Amino acid sequence: MDGWTIGWLAWLAWFAIEEGLALFRGSTADTLSGHIWHWFAIGGNTDPSGWQRLRRFTLLAFLAWLLVHFTTGGVF
Repeated sequence: MDGWTIGWLAWLAWFAIEEGLALFRGSTADTLSGHIWHWFAIGGNTDPSGWQRLRRFTLLAFLAWLLVHFTTGGVF
């Protein structure tokens, strides 16, 4: 195992601990999902502003690229 693998495993362990603590506390606002929903103004607003729409589109575009990137083996 090289240093990069150890680093990624350590990052995943840290994420699991932080997410687990947030879930244990019972507050979805402390989870990664809760932060994403807050940062990108998702939920609750039926008439989003242009800035909110831009943030949501940016998130959607990034997640779409990430899916294609992972499923094509990094071709895109």
